[in-house]
Amino acid sequence: MQIKQPKPFTFEAGKRAVLLLHGFTGHSADVRMLGRFLEKKGYTSHAPIYKGHGVPPEELVKTNADDWWNDALEAYNHLKEKGYEEIAVAGLSLGGVLALKLANEKPVKAVIPICSPMFFDNVEDLSQGFRSFAKEYKQLEKKDADQIEAELDELMDESSETFKTLSKLIESVHDSVDEIYAPTLVLQAEEDQMINKESANYIYENVEADEKDLKWYEGAPHVITLSDYKEQVHEDVYQFLESLDWSD
Repeated sequence: MQIKQPKPFTFEAGKRAVLLLHGFTGHSADVRMLGRFLEKKGYTSHAPIYKGHGVPPEELVKTNADDWWNDALEAYNHLKEKGYEEIAVAGLSLGGVLALKLANEKPVKAVIPICSPMFFDNVEDLSQGFRSFAKEYKQLEKKDADQIEAELDELMDESSETFKTLSKLIESVHDSVDEIYAPTLVLQAEEDQMINKESANYIYENVEADEKDLKWYEGAPHVITLSDYKEQVHEDVYQFLESLDWSD
């Protein structure tokens, strides 16, 4: 069965730009509704898809955190090349880690990490999350149960290097959060089973931004941007962006 491959998106609306970064094993759909919402409010948004994402899981384990960082950097440069001078960056989970790294290394108008890990103390949860994602993908391909299990076992054996690089990325961003001065909005789901929720407090307490805020969503799951709480997330992101001192 042919599975339709997702695509990056750019929704151009106004001079204010927001780079939207998806999560690990996810793709641009993670942030598409947020992009459409912002478009209606006059904000341009762009969302890339990292190498190895939005394709079969066998492709994901051939990639690493350096690849994903390069994709985030390219996406930032894409907006710059299109003439956008002021760029805020928001990201879900891994996307938030990459957003914080961008805020450390590039001029950004603001940074919005959403349910983003700062501690690599949940390898088992991440591994299980990856296995579940791979299983669902293979079920969509209409493979039988025995074949799926055999392929999953092989995939998990091959994924250790990918997870190792993810661990190093999270650790490096964790250690440099206190070098971030851009306005920061941290969003965290209360019922997040995927990451250590203390990450949200860590980011909020350690960024050096004068303007910073932390919002918790009671009852919300990890992928909050696709949950019943998405409208509140949209509104909170919008109100934060509106509070910034844009040049236009």
